[in-house]
Amino acid sequence: MLTNKQIEEIKEHLEKAQNPLFFYDNDADGLCSFLLLRRYLGRGKGVAVKSYPDLNAQYAKKAQELKADAVFVLDKPLIAKEFMDEIDKMQLPLVWIDHHLINNISWKEYSNLHIYNPTLNEGKYESNEPVTYLTYKITERKEDLWLAVIGCIADNFMPPYLSDFEELWPDFLMKKEKIESPFDIYYGTEIGKVARAFSFGLKDSITHVVQMQNFLISCKGPGDVFMELEGNKNFREKYNNIRKKYLDLLERAKECRKDKLIFFDYAGDLSISADLANELSYLYSDVYIAVAYKKGAISNVSLRGKKVRQVLEKVLNQFSDGSGGGHENAVGARIKTEDLIKFKEVLEEEIRKNE
Repeated sequence: MLTNKQIEEIKEHLEKAQNPLFFYDNDADGLCSFLLLRRYLGRGKGVAVKSYPDLNAQYAKKAQELKADAVFVLDKPLIAKEFMDEIDKMQLPLVWIDHHLINNISWKEYSNLHIYNPTLNEGKYESNEPVTYLTYKITERKEDLWLAVIGCIADNFMPPYLSDFEELWPDFLMKKEKIESPFDIYYGTEIGKVARAFSFGLKDSITHVVQMQNFLISCKGPGDVFMELEGNKNFREKYNNIRKKYLDLLERAKECRKDKLIFFDYAGDLSISADLANELSYLYSDVYIAVAYKKGAISNVSLRGKKVRQVLEKVLNQFSDGSGGGHENAVGARIKTEDLIKFKEVLEEEIRKNE
């Protein structure tokens, strides 16, 4: 958790910024983190970062184009040195709020860089509190509680204020079975449906993502999200379109189970491997999950499973061009598409060793 001192420092950075620019990871945790800070502050622009795994230098141009006077980075495990260099040249404060382990990065040369990460507070330990949880501790606006819940459950974290949410929006937490995990909420309730819609909406064009941001900034509660309004027309259409494709891919992936692994690869115009991997891990908690999205020469692989980060580290040792990382039980990797068959074989072997 962030300390009280760190929370106050972040508030000071926010108050000083008259035209802040928020870069956030391209998922529901990142989006909700931005929305919480933007609604709290009442000003600023947001940019969903689609580059993986880092926030690359190309995004620095946005700060100049939008005449930002401060840059905030939310839920990105890596920031490219070139990006930091460009922001430093502009003499802008760079506030980085994250919860991933940080390795092999030198930030001491940047006097404008301010890092707020619980894993750095008391030695290097894993923090399972998503950035949405951290940002809600900063803002604490009860009217935004629904956004805090969405970001947390989307990142497989059970928010401690669930009962407060239920008092305000009871219909959105109704479920036939007992709620025992964050994904029970994510896949089995109305607020979970809204959370999944956020994730799908981020798959749209930049123009439509900006429209979605603006609409969500104005929403008074989760009941507004699917209302038939002109401001969310593209968002609703995109959700319905992606949902159909997603369900088809999910059914195909279910057929790919072999022993302790589901390995599913696909191509096309829909990069949604993390969403598929999450639901498969929820449905099949006793196996490892690997979903590979093939895009040209490179494949992005989302992996889930018990201590899968350790498994991935061993697998990547055999691929000089591969990269990856993440949380203990949820990671992502990038490998050459031509190495995908070998990657599967090595992964299967490592899983067998762990049995």
